[in-house]
Parts: sequence; structure tokens; C-alpha cells
Amino acid sequence: MTNNEKIKTSKFLSLVLRHKPEEIGLILDSDGWADVNELLQKIDVSFEDLKEVVNTNDKKRFAFSDDFNKIRASQGHSINVDLKLKPTIPPKILFHGTAEKNIASILENGLLKQNRNYVHLSADTDTAMKIGMRYGKPVVFKICALKMHKEGHLFYLSKNDIWLTEFVPAVFLKN
Repeated sequence: MTNNEKIKTSKFLSLVLRHKPEEIGLILDSDGWADVNELLQKIDVSFEDLKEVVNTNDKKRFAFSDDFNKIRASQGHSINVDLKLKPTIPPKILFHGTAEKNIASILENGLLKQNRNYVHLSADTDTAMKIGMRYGKPVVFKICALKMHKEGHLFYLSKNDIWLTEFVPAVFLKN
């Protein structure tokens, strides 16, 4: 499998495991898991290639069940799934990367989850900067995460080490 084929497959898996399983008639359970055999019947990828895409994805977007019978996206869903994440105490500071054009709206409204289930935050500025670059000239916000937590906001840590929360009020942002 070439690098381009891996990227194409990863993007397609993101689509069907995070946003539109109906695009290929795939059924996800309430926890976001899809049957691997069903998925393989609907896409032109071997099990070995699927394992390679999952294992080499730089953002670790996907995970197999322990027995390799199921697969799901680790986070980033816009469809209603329960990843069974437990509330976790965040570090003092987390980061969010975005484009410069979004600054005014974010400072006014805070960080909104938009069409996803959670706002995504990272533990380091490099990751936040890379994410922000996808949308334009990057800007990284610092989030006073521990302070938010102490004021009752819940945080979750996904299997691929992305911090998740439902909303970040503007008062907890620094740029």
C-alpha cells in the first residue's frame, strides 16, 4: 500500500467512522464500533492494509477492539456515539489551534464544538499549530483547563490523547 493509498483510505475511514457511515451502508453500534468484516466487504481494502492504515496513522485516529473484530474512530465524531470516556482531570493548560480569521468570534463566543460532539484540545502547542494550519494562518489559544475543571467543566482524554470538552467559555482563553 502506497503512502497516497494510506492517506486516501484514512480520509475515507474518517468519513464513514466519524460522520457518515450511511455513505456505504455501514452500521455503527452506540459506542461507535463497526464490524471489521462488514467494513471490509464494503470497501476495497484487505484486512492487512486496514491494520497498516490504523497502525501508521500519525494521529492515531482509529482503534481496533482487542480481538480485532471491531474498529472505530478514536474521537472527532459528528454523529451521536458514546466512546465511554471517563471524566479526567486535565493539565493546567491545554491548547487549541485555529485560523487567525476565527479569533474575533472565539473571543466573543468561546470555543464551540460546532458540528462535532466535543471541542478538541491538545496538550502541546505543536499539535495545536498543525491543526490551526489546516484552516488558514494559524493561531494557538491557551486554555486554562484546570481552572475550567475546578469550575465544573468536564474533560475527557481520547484514546489518541486528544482532550475533549463540550465548550470552552471565552473567559478561560488566552492567545
